[in-house]
This record gives sequence, structure tokens and C-alpha cells, in this order.
Amino acid sequence: MLVGSASGPSDLAGLYAAPRTPWLRVNMVSSVDGAATGESGKSGSINNAADKVVFDTLRSLADAVVVGAGTLRDEGYRPIAGTPLVAVSRRGSVPPRLRDAAPGSVLMATCAAAEGLAEARSVLGAEHVLVAGDDSVDLALVVAALHDRGLTQLLSEGGPTLLASLLAADLVDELDATVVPRLVGGSGPRIVTGPPVEVPLTLHTLLEEGGTLLARWLTPRGAD
Repeated sequence: MLVGSASGPSDLAGLYAAPRTPWLRVNMVSSVDGAATGESGKSGSINNAADKVVFDTLRSLADAVVVGAGTLRDEGYRPIAGTPLVAVSRRGSVPPRLRDAAPGSVLMATCAAAEGLAEARSVLGAEHVLVAGDDSVDLALVVAALHDRGLTQLLSEGGPTLLASLLAADLVDELDATVVPRLVGGSGPRIVTGPPVEVPLTLHTLLEEGGTLLARWLTPRGAD
């Protein structure tokens, strides 16, 4: 385990390098009292400069970024330059700000029963829509389909419901969790929302910058 300052390591990319391929990591941020969002209902209202440095580093290491459709809409995601964005949606609904994306920059992961399946194929191109499962999105099939496309270093940025589902399916190798030095209160979500899950974690790296704690945790799957 490495404990140090976020401004100390000169090679964050090396520090966060995946030990093997394929690899799936999830990056989340929360306040000290466990809130995953601020008053605006967005994680962007609680993150800070230290978190942004690691956020950018993790994106630079990823072959694709996997995000739930609700989070894409709530956070106002736009396409990511040079990295495919994978929208996970039970309904197959393409968020408004992604509908004009360049071909191949946005993929849709949905299911056969999705009411928006035909429209998603029309908007994104049929070859960019992954149908995984009949009545619900089978995340294991999604991950396998992305691997088949050569996208083996996967980064998920949530949200909390998608993280819960990924954990329940035993697909997560690593959780990168930032804790910002703020108290938020209220009844907002935690970084995991949904049915209870029990996943022991092993601390790999802990960095600190101005009171912000940036931890790299490995799940049993990632620690093997």
C-alpha cells in the first residue's frame, strides 16, 4: 500500500495502472458524511481540483467509459474526445446531449425489450448499440461485448445504481473513491444505491491533497 500526497507522485498514470487486462474500475466521489451529490443533485457540485486530477488520469487510461443513462442526463455528459462513452439504459434512451455525437463516440448498452431500441439504432447506428439481455441489461454480457471490441480497460463513473449492479454481478476489479473535506447532509444518494451488497475491499493506494482523500481499493476479484 502507498500512502502519500496527491501532489507528490510525478506519475499518477503509473500509480493507477491496471495490473492486468481486462480490468474494470469505478471512480466515485463523496463528502465526508457519505453524500454522492451536493444540493444540485450532481456529483460535480462536490468534487474539487484534486479529484479532477485523478479523474482525468483515470480517463486517460481507459479504453471506454461506462455510465448509467440517468447519470449521463443528470450530469450533462458530452462525448469524450478519443474515448468511447458507453451509455447503459434499460429503456434504450439516448440522452439529449449525446444525440449529435460523432459515429462510434457513443455506444448504447440496452436490452431487447427496450422501448427506445429502434430509435437508439437510428440515432447512434445499429453497430453501436449493444443488446445484452431480454428484459433487463445483462452487465456481464455488456462487458464481454466491449472486450470483444478490444475495449478491455473499462472505467465506470457510476452512478450509484450502476455501481450497485456491477458489484452484484461481480464485475468490479477496483473502486477509486475520493472523499472531499465537506459535510453535505440531506437525503441524497450514497455512492452505492440499491439492494444490499457485501464486498470486502483491500486498500491499495491512499493519497491526500488539501484534506481530500483519494483511495484506490481492490475488490476480491481485483486482488486475486
